[in-house]
Amino acid sequence: MAHFAELDNNNIVLRVCVVSDKYEADGEAWCANFWGGTWKQTSYNSNIRKRFAGIGCTYDQDKDAFIRPQPYPSWTLDANTDWQAPSPKPEGDWMWDEQNLEWSEF
Repeated sequence: MAHFAELDNNNIVLRVCVVSDKYEADGEAWCANFWGGTWKQTSYNSNIRKRFAGIGCTYDQDKDAFIRPQPYPSWTLDANTDWQAPSPKPEGDWMWDEQNLEWSEF
């Protein structure tokens, strides 16, 4: 089965649909004709477009990649389309504390 993500006017993923393999080769056009809208293929195994698209992800046309929503306002997007905290995560069980801009141990 092939997976396709519907995009809004800002390239935000609205939904992801599964389409029969027989439509995969022209799946983006098939989805647009069947449901309307703009569609991009996504890979459940992250083989194309960096990662599997999820609702709320953004499609970056220049990088041809799906980008997850920003987890915290202080995090920045790196060249690899991954969100990075202001400081590296220490070894072990830590969670990000946005109020203090630091990692806190569980």
